[in-house]
Amino acid sequence: MSENGNQMKSVSFTRMADGTAEEYAFLTPLYEKCRNGVSDRLLELLKAMKGDKLGYQVDRYTHSLQSATRAESDRADEETVVCALLHDLGDVIAPDNHSEVIASILRPYISEKNHWVLKHHGLFQGYYYFHHIGGDRNARERYKDHPFYQDCVDFCEKWDQTSFDPDYPTQPLEYFEPMVCKVLTAPKHTWE
Repeated sequence: MSENGNQMKSVSFTRMADGTAEEYAFLTPLYEKCRNGVSDRLLELLKAMKGDKLGYQVDRYTHSLQSATRAESDRADEETVVCALLHDLGDVIAPDNHSEVIASILRPYISEKNHWVLKHHGLFQGYYYFHHIGGDRNARERYKDHPFYQDCVDFCEKWDQTSFDPDYPTQPLEYFEPMVCKVLTAPKHTWE
């Protein structure tokens, strides 16, 4: 309710500095509703990757499902399986820095290790093909002393670079949806 007893439909301010406690109390549940929809929006973005093979034998959607299926088959923890599922979502909106995009989106919900792996997986994946396109396949070596270096090598070796197989028995998205919702329920970490 507003000061005059009417139900508030929007705030009256045009500058955040001019907002009142009542207006921010009105906005808080709307923000929470938006926050609670992150998993649904990411799953929709993943579905948007269907059909676009970009020259590979499988589309990016299937690649993502295969990566997650492989991670789970290797007994990775649930958060890591979700990271494997969502690792290439940044391709949809920012192909040239997709790793950084998805790492930033998931950062509040995941461990420091998984954040680092996601952020660097694009560069580490280059080990398998950069030398074919005039790049340095060993570019990842600049991080060889980082504590999560081997985790990123393993992520790419076991789950990412192997997941372009149209015959691989892959779990459907419905199998992973509860995991995504659980991992992305609420931020677990505060970051500076």
